[in-house]
Amino acid sequence: MIHKLECPLETIIHVLGGKWKPMILWQLIQSKKRFSDLEKLIPDVSQKMLSQHLRDLEQEGIIARTVYPTVPPKVEYSLTEYGKTLIPVAESMCAWGEKHNNRKYKEPAS
Repeated sequence: MIHKLECPLETIIHVLGGKWKPMILWQLIQSKKRFSDLEKLIPDVSQKMLSQHLRDLEQEGIIARTVYPTVPPKVEYSLTEYGKTLIPVAESMCAWGEKHNNRKYKEPAS
């Protein structure tokens, strides 16, 4: 069976697409987080969507889920070494967003 290679932009949209995945990535760049930490830092995301996106990112090898054998169980999410390769991508996107916001909100409308 021959597999069609995706356009690289399609790939990144597939892996990081959606409203919440980039926000999750950004929070995990700062430090590892528990589920409840992510809920507080991204208050508009539902538990269902946060869980789904965390699973998706874990399946893609971007984040790691570590379960500690405590009662109650403690679970932390962090970037994998592979996931850390997205840091410059996220930083570039953030810088572009900042420039765009400055342009959008500070320049007079044409």
